[in-house]
Amino acid sequence: MTADSYPANSPIAGPPTADSSAESAPADSSADRRVVVVVVPASGSWAPPGRDPEKWRLALAEDTYEVLAALDRVEVAVAVAGGDEAAVAELDELTWPGTPTYAVDPTRPVLHAVELAGPAAAVVAVSYDVPDLPGLLIGKLFRALSHADIAVTPSEDGSLAAMGFQPPVADWLVELAPTFDTPLELLESHKPRRHAVAIGPGWHRLRSNADIARLDPGLEGWDATRSVLRHP
Repeated sequence: MTADSYPANSPIAGPPTADSSAESAPADSSADRRVVVVVVPASGSWAPPGRDPEKWRLALAEDTYEVLAALDRVEVAVAVAGGDEAAVAELDELTWPGTPTYAVDPTRPVLHAVELAGPAAAVVAVSYDVPDLPGLLIGKLFRALSHADIAVTPSEDGSLAAMGFQPPVADWLVELAPTFDTPLELLESHKPRRHAVAIGPGWHRLRSNADIARLDPGLEGWDATRSVLRHP
C-alpha cells in the first residue's frame, strides 16, 4: 500500500512537527519499587497492508518500551508471551542494557509477567501495541491502586491497553487470569466489591487498519512504528 492509500491524518501523510515528551509516574516513597512490564507476543499476527508482521510487532514493542523507559522512578521489564530463547533475545536487543527480558506462559501472560517482576509496591502490565501511549496514564494506574485490586486503561476496541496490580494479586484476579483481550465488563461482573476495579482514561491499541488513523503525526515519539509505516 502506498502513502496515498492512508487517511490524510495518518502518520505517513507528513513528518512529525510537534515537540512533546512522556509524562512521569507519580513521585512518592514507593515509586522507585514499581515495575512496568511490556507483554509482547512471540510472533506477529497482524500488520498494515504491505508491512511485514514481524517488523511491525518489533516496532510496536520497541516504541511502547521507549515510552515506559522514559518514566521516572519506574523499572521496566519486557515479557514475551510464549516465546523461546530466540524470541526473548530478539526483544532484548531492542531494550537498554540491564532491562530484564523473559518468557511468560501464553495462557496467563499478564499474571505470569507480574509474578516474574518480583517484589514491588505495584506492577503495571502494558500491551505491546500502544506505541504512542502517554506516560501520564501509567501514573494514573499507580495512583488508583491505593484502593483497587486492579486498575485498567481500557482500549477503544473493548479490550485493555494496560493493567495495574497491587501484589499479592487478589484471589479473584488469580482465578480470572485477565489478559489484554479480557472485556472490561467481565472484570466488572466478577469484582467482589464496588471499588475493586479502577478505570482510568481510555486509549487505543493498534490492531487494525482503522487504528492507524489514530496515530498523531505531530506527536513526538513512536519512531520505529513511524519508520515501518513510511518504509515497508
